[in-house]
Amino acid sequence: MRKQLSFLVVLTVLLSALLSACGPAVVEGYTVGMVTDSGGINDQSFNATSWKGVAMAIDELGVEGSYLESQQQTDYATNITQFVNQGSNIIITVGYLLADDTATFATENPDIDFAIVDFAYDPPIDNIRGLIFNTDEAAILAGYAAAAASKTGKVATFGGINITPVTIFMVAFEQGVKLYNEKYGTSVEVLGWDTAANTGVFVGNFESSDDGRRVGEELLGEGADVIMAVAGPVGVGTAQAVKEHGNAWFIGVDTDWTVSAPEFTDVILTSVLKNMDIAIRDTIKQASSPDFKGFGGELYIGTLANDGVGLSAIAEGAVSDQVLKEIENIGKDVQGGKVDTGWLGYLDSLE
Repeated sequence: MRKQLSFLVVLTVLLSALLSACGPAVVEGYTVGMVTDSGGINDQSFNATSWKGVAMAIDELGVEGSYLESQQQTDYATNITQFVNQGSNIIITVGYLLADDTATFATENPDIDFAIVDFAYDPPIDNIRGLIFNTDEAAILAGYAAAAASKTGKVATFGGINITPVTIFMVAFEQGVKLYNEKYGTSVEVLGWDTAANTGVFVGNFESSDDGRRVGEELLGEGADVIMAVAGPVGVGTAQAVKEHGNAWFIGVDTDWTVSAPEFTDVILTSVLKNMDIAIRDTIKQASSPDFKGFGGELYIGTLANDGVGLSAIAEGAVSDQVLKEIENIGKDVQGGKVDTGWLGYLDSLE
């Protein structure tokens, strides 16, 4: 009898281990379709990071996934239509500019789940999960680091297109510079964006590295020695201009550019991280569960507190240990509501 009980215990343990090894339960044959914004799947920015999240879900959950690239805005509806016709279980659209088409197709196809990066619907749409990111919480830290690293007293930022997922970086970046100036009694100047005047430099796209190089060279020529480009692959041209210029720094956005663009590691001061991959992987995990009852229009908000946004390691020797500690403390104060990133005030000024 004892031998039989021992055998049953061992068998139960083995079965539990095997079930655990199989990973979380998902709906059989679950398929994911992702529609990119312009810039290509290898944009070293939001398209690439979003696809990384789908790839993680494929690897970890065993779902099926594919993507369609949008070369222009007229491709959005065409690509979403293709995934609808293929019977995708969830369609993920990458970017603020896809919001209208995503809403249209979600409303017309209530049995398909959708998720969109960088947009929140008001009122919510039941079968869409919005994925937004408080990148201002990390960009303010980048602005502080930029001011500390600057030798010329001028830093700069510019955007791809003048939309809120872009300007949120720029407003907070300027606020970080202001914090540094207040702390040290300096007057580091920000080129390329002025929150008070609501004006800034935008190239009008997220694709042209030539535009990035041109604007980068102009800002360097005006004396900036730290530049943050909030423009996807446009920033590659800026990083190249910074590298060729010398004695200057580049700040990446969305991903850690020392990983996604290692050829520029020597000039990368830091990167403002927007962890879309984790948000998308977790969204797919949630929606592919057999127990899933629908999004109910819920919204994901990435913050410093939940690691939805962050700041990559600052280049060694670029700023003092004291500044590094100050940046760490500012991050904590942002999370605690003690430091204003400037973003909400900026939004209020637009109303």
